[in-house]
Amino acid sequence: MSGGARHSVPVDVHLILRRDGESGPEVLLSRRAGPVYASGLWHLPSGHLDPGEDMVEAVIREAREETGVLIDSEDVTVAVTVHHRPPVGTGSRIGVFFEVRRWSGAPHVMEPDRCDAMGWYPLHALPDPMVAYCRSGLDAYHAGLPAAVHFQQPGDRIHYTAGAPDRTRLLPGPPPGGRS
Repeated sequence: MSGGARHSVPVDVHLILRRDGESGPEVLLSRRAGPVYASGLWHLPSGHLDPGEDMVEAVIREAREETGVLIDSEDVTVAVTVHHRPPVGTGSRIGVFFEVRRWSGAPHVMEPDRCDAMGWYPLHALPDPMVAYCRSGLDAYHAGLPAAVHFQQPGDRIHYTAGAPDRTRLLPGPPPGGRS
């Protein structure tokens, strides 16, 4: 241990609400709007942990607040963890992406001051423009990998750009069958 100050980061929770579509799995995305970070970009329903709240409670709360759907805790599974550094702002953060395949209610925009559209998109054909941080988590999820590092550089765009320098490093998990 270095003996210096410990590194601390905010924790974000991201909801991968998944259903089966005509051409394969689909995920629910919302378009950010208003005076918020990444306005005009597509993103998963997401948010930060509230004090005293665990990650599962947070993703269930965010789902209800942003989409109106109700989720039971036993229907929440962890999918991907992303260590992210934005191109502007302070430091890095940890994003935990949770998959949910069963819920009650029809998703709809619940916070029109922060979101102006919501829809289902095939996992293999995500819309543009999309928040690059969110896209890195969905890329790892689509690849079946448990984690990613997404460290953007100053001057990088907030949104994902096909063909731009890829700032995502997908990380494999342990080999099938576990560790020996």
